[in-house]
Amino acid sequence: MAKRQIVLDTETTGINPKEGHRIIEIGCVELINRRFTGNNYHVYINPEREIEAEAIAVHGITNERLMHEPKFRDIAQDFYQYIQGAELVIHNAAFDVGFIDHEFSMLRPSLPAVAGYCAILDTLKLARDLHPGQKNNLDALCRRYDINNSHRTLHGALLDAEILADVYLRMTGGQVSLNLSADRQQDQSTNLNQPVQIRRNGALKVIPASAEELQAHQERLQVIAKKSGALLWPEA
Repeated sequence: MAKRQIVLDTETTGINPKEGHRIIEIGCVELINRRFTGNNYHVYINPEREIEAEAIAVHGITNERLMHEPKFRDIAQDFYQYIQGAELVIHNAAFDVGFIDHEFSMLRPSLPAVAGYCAILDTLKLARDLHPGQKNNLDALCRRYDINNSHRTLHGALLDAEILADVYLRMTGGQVSLNLSADRQQDQSTNLNQPVQIRRNGALKVIPASAEELQAHQERLQVIAKKSGALLWPEA
């Protein structure tokens, strides 16, 4: 069976939905069997409240920009149907899922919590497991995996979802061919139950740790050593 994943990001009026903050932008990138399909989802939303100045400084979206955009209740059903049954790939998933669940709970009738019909993969947790003791925000991961994000001067839900999709594919072994026209021609003769072959061009790139990352690693070792009461290995 084809595996459908939605790489998702949101922008909001503030950091805590329990304080009345709302979603103002949703960006989603669809992957099927690790291929970009182009069937993405992007919407701006009128939050029906003021956006905090600190949030505007992060994403650059103003109250005036959203004045004539649809309200969440106007897009909720389409969004719900779009993500239903997919695995959601989200960086710091608790934040975005918490906001989505809050928005769904305010509808009448309400929609169910996301975890009830979507699997959720948190790439922040994945990155921390792969790179303990290092910075694992999106910018740091782009540097680590040699992904160009120079066009990212401000946060944006769709842009961040596109960048996260590249980061996720690199973290989990690379991406398959993006030749969608060729893929469509082969779809009828391809058994989707067969394993997907990951294609890499040339040798696997080795990315050395930076001085900052090496220092963070040493500090982590010192913490572990203090807890254990002994050095992990003799000092040179």
